[in-house]
Amino acid sequence: MESVLQTRQEESALRVEIYGLLAHLFRKAPDQTVLDWFSALDVEANQHAGSQNTMAAAWPVVKLAAQTTSVLAVEEEYQDLFIGIGRGEIVPFGSWYLTGSMMEMPLAHLRRDLAQLGFQRDESVKEPEDHIAALLEVMAMLVEGGDKHLQQVFFNRHIATWFERLCKDLKVASSAVFYSAVAELALQFLLVEKTRLVEVN
Repeated sequence: MESVLQTRQEESALRVEIYGLLAHLFRKAPDQTVLDWFSALDVEANQHAGSQNTMAAAWPVVKLAAQTTSVLAVEEEYQDLFIGIGRGEIVPFGSWYLTGSMMEMPLAHLRRDLAQLGFQRDESVKEPEDHIAALLEVMAMLVEGGDKHLQQVFFNRHIATWFERLCKDLKVASSAVFYSAVAELALQFLLVEKTRLVEVN
């Protein structure tokens, strides 16, 4: 029993780390420290990532992408992908993917659920709360909290409905090089989470 509990705790800790890592990469371009971390990644150690083979195979691709880029290149890539002039190639917001517009009903529903969970908007953050980075940050906190029902509800309402389209768009975006690898890692991890957090009606 103790070993099973320890395994679950390790699995939860790993999930928190990956949610946090992906949130960081979607929030801003990685700095040299992050690129160095990826470049030195022991991909063999990640083969156990809870992970199906498809997810395990994504880690070496991100490692190689980090080894073959630079801070300047990835900053320019991030700018073109997510910011651009007017907007970037990718619009990483739930409302955009679900309705084709920003600030729509999905955001209102998200704000209601965040309030019920006790999360408050950080006034220093300019983006709406349905940015994929913010949603992944919330999931990291919910996994850390340990309540699977809350994880299921939040994931299925606010991430499961659109993450696959986002990741697939990012993988093939014309500006994506490093972030194409990130998109594959995010896709495979979130597909594992989708299976893990399926709600039984």
